[in-house]
Amino acid sequence: MEPGEGLHDTVLPRAAVVAGAGGRGRGRRAVNRFSLAVSRGIARVTEAALGPYQTAVIRIGFSATWLLFLLRELPHRSELYGPDGPWSWGLAEQLIRANEAFTVLMWSDGRIWFEIVYALAILSSALLLLGWRTRTMSVVFMVGVLSLQNRSVFVGDGGDNVLHLMSVYLVFTRCAQVWSLDARRAARARAARERGERVTDRTGPALWCVSGFVLIAVTLAGRMEGDWLIPALLWTVWAAQALWWLAGRRATSGEPRILLDVVAGIVHNGALLVIMAEACLIYATAGWYKIQGSRWQDGTAVYYPLHLEYFSPWPALADLLSASGTLVMLVTYGTVLVQVAFPFTLFNRRVKNVLLALMITEHAVIAVVLGLPFFSLAMIAADAVFLPTSFLRRLGGWASRARDRLLRRGGRTPVPEQHAPESPETTHVGFGT
Repeated sequence: MEPGEGLHDTVLPRAAVVAGAGGRGRGRRAVNRFSLAVSRGIARVTEAALGPYQTAVIRIGFSATWLLFLLRELPHRSELYGPDGPWSWGLAEQLIRANEAFTVLMWSDGRIWFEIVYALAILSSALLLLGWRTRTMSVVFMVGVLSLQNRSVFVGDGGDNVLHLMSVYLVFTRCAQVWSLDARRAARARAARERGERVTDRTGPALWCVSGFVLIAVTLAGRMEGDWLIPALLWTVWAAQALWWLAGRRATSGEPRILLDVVAGIVHNGALLVIMAEACLIYATAGWYKIQGSRWQDGTAVYYPLHLEYFSPWPALADLLSASGTLVMLVTYGTVLVQVAFPFTLFNRRVKNVLLALMITEHAVIAVVLGLPFFSLAMIAADAVFLPTSFLRRLGGWASRARDRLLRRGGRTPVPEQHAPESPETTHVGFGT
């Protein structure tokens, strides 16, 4: 036997076995860490509805945008969406028959029906803004937005497309966890239960009965023909509310209610993810399409809308901003850069917040300089989904203190500040929330 041959045959194989065992140990630890991370992620998604402050801001922003638009166009409502418009009821009927869009304004061509729908759109926007019976009002809000916009598809400035989509997504969110009358009502109900008092809700079941009667009547009348998606969504929400009430009132244990709450939380979190993805898609596609334009490439694109009469409510201000070629070039290239880069900055909180502030500022400038306030409000409301929770809580604290000062001046008792519920069971109470 050669010197060292036995050492080679015994020590090296043992070392290889030890190294292999160590590698398998590290592999198992990596798998365990991955499994733990996955389980934590699943628990976070299923245990609670995420982003309570962000979804509250989205609810307030889009309902306020639609409400202000309807109020501003109140004198011109008949020309925009009603029987006096250039896009007549017959033309709208032909188009809707082809694209199967949903609108209740096609149920009748009478002026009274149009006035009822327009009034309900205003009322639902105001109640959704306040957060009263949010589950029901979000559905009525969606019906109002779809009905008016699909009646006259050529009316709008780009923000209507965002509002159109977000009105559907809001139905799936639990957007009344904070800053709403529903949250205040839920807090009062919890306090009453802790005192041993019995809590009854008559308004919610009444809303459910009325909405069910309307759904049954219009379905039997054949008014739900066409696209199946919106009618199916209306029936699903109506049935889910009944199931929610039965699970909370008739079940002997809390397991059915907990299961429904987990499902509702998952649906909410999925809708929140879709809203975030939609906002990123809007900016990414807008930025990449701008890159392909020759005017955006040579840095002069911003100059031209400033000198269009339709987009110049303040001609002197537009002339002042476009007087410097360097400023026009920086704004043009900066707009493209921010829009293209924003989706990629979501992984860095500080950079994301800087770009978010720039985009909100840009939309505020567009609202003033180009005279597009509702487009800017819709985009700012969509941007709000990315705002930090700490900033939103501070903003809510400032608003609460300002409200308390006003109440004290009026001799009334201030209302306690609303915070996000610590348990998912405290999110909704009864029907219509």
